[in-house]
Amino acid sequence: MNLRQWNNYLKKYAKANNKKAVIQIINTLLPYILLMSFSVYLIETQASIITIIPIVLITGGFMVRVFILFHDCTHESFVEAKRWNDILGHIFGIFAFTPYVPWKRDHNIHHGSVGNLDRRGVGDIWTMTVDEYRQGKWYKRGIYRIYRNPIFLFGIAPIFLFAVINRFPRLKASKKEWISCMITNGGIILVSLIFSKIFFLKSYLIAQLLVIAFASSMGVWLFYIQHQFEEVYWMDNEKWNFVDAALSGSTFYKLPLVLEWITGYIGYHHIHHLNAKIPNYHLKECYKGKSELREVKTVTLLSSLPLGLLQLYDEKKELLVSYKQLCKSNV
Repeated sequence: MNLRQWNNYLKKYAKANNKKAVIQIINTLLPYILLMSFSVYLIETQASIITIIPIVLITGGFMVRVFILFHDCTHESFVEAKRWNDILGHIFGIFAFTPYVPWKRDHNIHHGSVGNLDRRGVGDIWTMTVDEYRQGKWYKRGIYRIYRNPIFLFGIAPIFLFAVINRFPRLKASKKEWISCMITNGGIILVSLIFSKIFFLKSYLIAQLLVIAFASSMGVWLFYIQHQFEEVYWMDNEKWNFVDAALSGSTFYKLPLVLEWITGYIGYHHIHHLNAKIPNYHLKECYKGKSELREVKTVTLLSSLPLGLLQLYDEKKELLVSYKQLCKSNV
């Protein structure tokens, strides 16, 4: 099917439902705030770490779900009115520690360039080709190896991104991006002040950092798995095709039902890339309605783990490979 045929099929799912959106706000944002409060309370009362860790992990899971609602707003798909997508997007962005307008800009670029070798660098995970790596300066290879190290990529970088980098606009940011960043930062400060009136500020900051650490790592892992696998689609600009990039450059991450719900069905990522206007609450229904959508690369929790060790794209073999595989091919 070409893009026009896919759009004709998908358009019945690409419609926001305000009732479903309100239900998701209630079953996501409210539990997140309550769980966050409980996490702060446990830390303030010096509860056992055995008690704190599970609550922090659950809270982090709900923070990921808040981010998915934020993500839908950036595609103007969560609710019917554009204005309300923008308003809700900024509110969700405060709790997800992500400014709405800058992230919307970068993410929409990602949707128009995923799988395009000539348009890498915005809203994606840094991926070098084998030739680029071999020909690169020693220091660039070194930086890349640090960046693609699982400890850095899924542990250190995510919390630094959400807690620090997201606080500042890019150098050439537009006025709207600056305003959006200031709204988000102001909202974060306001939330902190509210919590500090109920609990000690130190307790809140510890709890929030722990929750961000887990949620951001989970979020980066999800994004990684959706576009980083052996047979992933990468083509130069002349050969690049939107439909192929969506269906061959994105996975279906088959998760247990609880995790599927927590992650806002983002595992049905190939469908999301075919049509970003489909809200999260329609993705699963759409998946079941078309056999072609069930024939894409499917990844499970277990089978996804080795994918974290892939680092380079081999243009000749059209495969994502590891440093170890590259060394073997050089022998």
